Amino acid sequence: MTDAPLRVVIADDDPDIRTLVSIAVRRAGLNLVADVGAGDTALVALREHKPDIAILDVSMPGMTGIEVTRALQDDAELSGIRVFLLSAGVTDVARQAGIDAGAEDYFFKPFSPRELAARLVEIVAKPGAAL
Repeated sequence: MTDAPLRVVIADDDPDIRTLVSIAVRRAGLNLVADVGAGDTALVALREHKPDIAILDVSMPGMTGIEVTRALQDDAELSGIRVFLLSAGVTDVARQAGIDAGAEDYFFKPFSPRELAARLVEIVAKPGAAL
């Protein structure tokens, strides 16, 4: 494993949310390599940058975050990207749908950048986390 910060792609159709997630990514010591506003452009950015982590909104134009997650799982070259979903859908059913699609975790909106950063640090540092 290298000491270089983990690379992250963010996708959310709300620019304010992208800004908040960017703040959290930087606070967590991660390297933001791209942020985009639609699911289809997220998939393009993920293929181009091959990051360690993708933070995707569930509801985006083009493709949903769940569709992007499934596409990553179906692509042997990208299936190792750790996916975290963001959504205002705060039901257990919605969360489970994201996990079933292959996401590692599901963050609910609204969130504080500080809490998201702490959660990202916790997740990427947990024992057995292969990156």
